[in-house]
Amino acid sequence: MDPSVEDHLPSYRVRPRFRVTSDKSIKEITSDFARSLDQENGPCIGKVREGYVALNVVPDDQHYWSPQLTLSMEDLDDGKTLIRGLYSPRPAVWTLFVFFYSVIGLAVLVIGTLGLSYYTLDKPTTVLWWIPVLTGVFLTLYLVAYFGQKVGHDQMLTIHQFFEDTAEVVTEK
Repeated sequence: MDPSVEDHLPSYRVRPRFRVTSDKSIKEITSDFARSLDQENGPCIGKVREGYVALNVVPDDQHYWSPQLTLSMEDLDDGKTLIRGLYSPRPAVWTLFVFFYSVIGLAVLVIGTLGLSYYTLDKPTTVLWWIPVLTGVFLTLYLVAYFGQKVGHDQMLTIHQFFEDTAEVVTEK
C-alpha cells in the first residue's frame, strides 16, 4: 500500500469526508469503478450507479467495524467533476449507535426534568445522580466507537487506495 494514502485521509473523526475534482466526466468515472469492481480478487466490492458509488471491503475481510465509502459526483461549470467521499460504518452499526445516543439523551432530558421538578417541590433529588452515570455511559459509547474506527482504519486505507487508483486522483488534505 502506498504510504502517502494515509497522509491524505482525515484523522480519526466521526464519518470522515473528503472532496476531490477530476477531469473525467461522471460517466467515465462510474464506468471505471464498474470495470474495477468486476475484476476478480479485487480489494473491494461495491455498487455503482450514475453519479454514485458505494465501496466496501470484500466479505471475507469484513468485520463488525469495517468501514464503507460512499462517493457522490456532480458536474462543475468548468467541465470537471466534483467527487465527494464519506467514510462511515455500515448502516446497521451507525443506526445502533445513533439509537443508543438518542436513548441516553432522552433519558437525561427526562431525569433532568424530573429532578428539577422535585427540587422546586423541595423533595429529594437523588434521581439527578443518574445524569453523571448516563454521561459516563455516553462517553464509554463514544470511546467504543472511536476504538472501532481505529480497528477499521487499515481497511479504510485499502478502500481509499482503491478509490485513488480507480478514479486516478489524489486526495488533497
